[in-house]
Amino acid sequence: MAYDPGALDKTLAAAVGDDPSLIAELRSAFIQSAQRQVSALHNAVNDQHWQVAAWRLKGLAASFGVVDLMTLANQAAEGVPFDKALLQRIDKSLASFSSSLDFNTGNTLQ
Repeated sequence: MAYDPGALDKTLAAAVGDDPSLIAELRSAFIQSAQRQVSALHNAVNDQHWQVAAWRLKGLAASFGVVDLMTLANQAAEGVPFDKALLQRIDKSLASFSSSLDFNTGNTLQ
């Protein structure tokens, strides 16, 4: 799965227009929400907790047009719970978004 660094920003720009500070704020909110759901996957104590976290991550990714992450979350929801290889792929996907955001300013790094 390829990471498209501009897909999230394009989706946000289409929704809110050309307001870089609002785009950065929404992008940051997406990343923080996604991190909470990925953490919930890591900390799931049973199949039901795993599946709920996967569904929430899938819905969040779908809401923001992040197809790759949505696909991974769907695989987690529909597949075998606690799949370590899949969880690593989800971590890597989310890290791609997190590493391209300067949390000191909230701006996308170029």
